[in-house]
Amino acid sequence: MGHAQFRKDNLFNIRKRSADYLFLLGWLITVEYYAKTGMKKNHRVSLFGYLFDNIVCAMSESIFLVFNKLFAVILICLLVSSAQAIREKEWTTFTKFGAPTATAQGAPLPVVLWHGMGDSCCNPLSLGSIKKFIEKAVPGIYVHSLEIGNGIVEDMENGFFLGIDEQIAMACTKITSDPKLKSGYNSMGFSQGGQFLRAVAQRCPEPPMVNLISFGGQHQGVYGFPRCPGDNSTLCDIMRKLLNLGVYTNFVQKHLVQAQYWNDPLNQQEYKSKSRFLAEINQEKARNATYRRNLMKLKNFVMVMFEDDTMVDPKETEWFAYYTPGQAKVITPLVDSDLYKEDWLGLKQMNEEKRLHFLSSPGNHLQFTDTWLMENIITPFLSNSSASSVKKLLFV
Repeated sequence: MGHAQFRKDNLFNIRKRSADYLFLLGWLITVEYYAKTGMKKNHRVSLFGYLFDNIVCAMSESIFLVFNKLFAVILICLLVSSAQAIREKEWTTFTKFGAPTATAQGAPLPVVLWHGMGDSCCNPLSLGSIKKFIEKAVPGIYVHSLEIGNGIVEDMENGFFLGIDEQIAMACTKITSDPKLKSGYNSMGFSQGGQFLRAVAQRCPEPPMVNLISFGGQHQGVYGFPRCPGDNSTLCDIMRKLLNLGVYTNFVQKHLVQAQYWNDPLNQQEYKSKSRFLAEINQEKARNATYRRNLMKLKNFVMVMFEDDTMVDPKETEWFAYYTPGQAKVITPLVDSDLYKEDWLGLKQMNEEKRLHFLSSPGNHLQFTDTWLMENIITPFLSNSSASSVKKLLFV
């Protein structure tokens, strides 16, 4: 390639990238503002910090082609210093109260949140808002909203395409490695996050989960998605196409999260033999005494069903009920199922001990008011829990 052609291509690339650099400078100013004003937007700060860590090396050569060397060096130094300031701000936020405060006698138990399909840990219109509401309602409480992956985009994608067992293992690692949770925690799972957190209770008993609260969780699986939630219609379309390919094929079971809790009432034999997650966690493949023992360590297992749910089919799965095998119209309540009568998971004993709670909320899937949340969940199950109550529970 001749010098003239190289210069022409290089200038074209420079012009093509100029908008990116202007955007980068604008982002830098935004991040500096967050770092200096102490905004408590941990998910944004983490995203910015991650961006700057990777962008400095990847774009430094291109920056030299656009600006003179002196200005490029100044810009890179600003990026590095911004990333460092962000890390310091994150660390300050994380250690502001310190682990001893979270586990001190009488302090409110921490809460772990797990979002549903099409959502992410830190969406300000969903879990981000709930996190803030809990923190305001229970002063001094620590709330850990699980992020499955590196960043909110990957977190949302993993809700569709990362195997559930891998997600459970990742969640257990995050919970175990968080020092503020070491003395125990309450958990709140939303939609599929409900059955995922139940799996955490069954597989990862340390640190102890005290109260498990499931909002619209599909504990007996689903047999349809009339409405796919979230802002990404493309992911929903991909999910539907994969389900249509054959929900119990090895490829779909391996690559689609929702297939792993798909429960076909017309083909129970295939479901039990090929389901990668639900049949195993519900003791339908084999009886695992450890699962039963661990789940029964819960102080309370709360299941919330949404009365006008058009997202989950059938909605009664949110109360651990499901279609009677062989058809898809009549529902068998939990108490009439073999799972309950033979007590595969300890639910019968928990119910007899009044530790199993069936709540309902008017409205569609995951729709509830602040008042309902406060009166039915926060006051009875979060505000009255403390680290000292965990110690008493462990010796019962």
